[in-house]
Amino acid sequence: MNQQQLPGSSNALTFGILSIVLTLICCGPFGAIFSFIGLSNAKTAERVFERSSGEYTGIENAKTGKTLSYIGLAIAAIYLVIGILYFGAIAAIVMAALSGQNM
Repeated sequence: MNQQQLPGSSNALTFGILSIVLTLICCGPFGAIFSFIGLSNAKTAERVFERSSGEYTGIENAKTGKTLSYIGLAIAAIYLVIGILYFGAIAAIVMAALSGQNM
């Protein structure tokens, strides 16, 4: 029996890798976008595999892509929290300086 590559599994893996790389190198929002796309592709691939598991191979790529997408999403969330704290601290320092200057 000739098995075909699972549709969407390699895309899920690619987007999972891109989500981590873009989050670490560029910025969080791009990584989060690719994480959501990777999760969507992985879910679609897993659904296709469950319907006809004997016809397709490559579910490992979909599962790995799903895991990498979750990791990329977690890193993006951490970057978001750090950014909020960073800009919140700057705003607090500026407000304290402005209120001390008026006295």
